[in-house]
Amino acid sequence: MILTNPTLIPNLILIITAWGGAFLVALWLSLIFWTYRDMRRRARDPLARILAVLVVAVLFLPGIVIYLILRPSRTLEDEYQHTLEEEALLQAIEDASLCPGCGRRVKENWMVCPNCHTKQKKICHQCGKLMELPWNLCPYCGTPAPGMRRESTTLDEALQQLAQDTPPETSTETEVIQE
Repeated sequence: MILTNPTLIPNLILIITAWGGAFLVALWLSLIFWTYRDMRRRARDPLARILAVLVVAVLFLPGIVIYLILRPSRTLEDEYQHTLEEEALLQAIEDASLCPGCGRRVKENWMVCPNCHTKQKKICHQCGKLMELPWNLCPYCGTPAPGMRRESTTLDEALQQLAQDTPPETSTETEVIQE
């Protein structure tokens, strides 16, 4: 019964061909769109994006294979994350204190390098905390390092401070000075 209609087979072939063609056009357009979006995530260069889309648009399935072979392996976000990881590792390496004498790693709270005996830190004479050697002022208590001049003091204040810091003279010394 079904085979009695002579136009049924050509109509069925036409419908199947139309659906197949529509599917291939939809696949082709979706691959072009996917290529553009994927390349946008992988490269900043607009020429590279256009060339990738053209290869897929012109060559269709072989073009997508070529694109998958030639595309950058990492997305821009992956590259950024990789760069951040590298910078973090370099920062960790740079943060490790090195002895200026021998170049070996030393801990932050060491006063002297145990390998070459190079002085690493000095002690604040006021609060007793460790200070870096080039520091002229303790960051913890604000006291200037001994032998360093204070910027805001006058000559009279400095002499008065010096008089307070010196120990009282003995009686024999005053007799010698008076004579």
